[in-house]
Amino acid sequence: MADAERVEGATARAETSYGDVAVSLDEDFVATVEIRRPPDNFFDVELIRSLGDAYEVLDAEPRCRAIVLCSEGKNFCAGADFTGRARGASAHGASWNAGDLYREAVRLFGTGTPVIAAVQGAAVGGGLGVACSADFRICTDRSRFAANFARLGFHHGFGLTVTLPLLVGHQRALELLYTGRRVSGPEAVETGLCDKLVDETELRTGAHAMAGEIARSAPLAVRSIRETMRGGLAEQIRRATAREREEQDRLRLTSDWVEGVRASSERRAPRFEGR
Repeated sequence: MADAERVEGATARAETSYGDVAVSLDEDFVATVEIRRPPDNFFDVELIRSLGDAYEVLDAEPRCRAIVLCSEGKNFCAGADFTGRARGASAHGASWNAGDLYREAVRLFGTGTPVIAAVQGAAVGGGLGVACSADFRICTDRSRFAANFARLGFHHGFGLTVTLPLLVGHQRALELLYTGRRVSGPEAVETGLCDKLVDETELRTGAHAMAGEIARSAPLAVRSIRETMRGGLAEQIRRATAREREEQDRLRLTSDWVEGVRASSERRAPRFEGR
């Protein structure tokens, strides 16, 4: 587990940092877990490990009954940076280790505290997977979602095999995965991908209010209900990510993958050849 580092927040609340993840706990039993890699909050193994560390510590904290997951910057999470535009990543994802990443990702589904994701800007690719790991999602008119893997010549990941059909249904999940098209905030709420649409200025307030409603319920009862409803999810995610990882490794050797990443980096439409 990452070493925690205590700092004082602007509102005199103690913050605990796990890598690029900051945690604070309010007096109303609601914790805020903030990803701090602005503006796009690209993830890697270290970031997902930090999220898992934060969740597990809060899980053992009696004063925490619900978590608000949010991000600093323009976008909630733009997934993994395959293009190399951030943090010196390889343009072809050579440093990408899906096995390590997904072992850490399973931890997000294995804890017992309810999570509400406040999604500003984009939740794209693996970032959509992070958003879908939460119990609930709150968004705005300017939020947007995309399972854009096929547009990169890639197989989807982060357990979306399981989570996306649970939220939007099997047929709509197929359509979103096949096309990689963008979904707006209002459509996300209409289709069940998100649970509530709020004004952009009220995103975190709305997420905190929802978390507060949960925190006012009996904590033992909430955890018991969550275990009944979601207790098998971590094992489902473990099995799904094993298949997702195999296909990602296979497709990463294709010319279409190279073209998809190059086209994304150059901000143009890809020219796939099926090889």
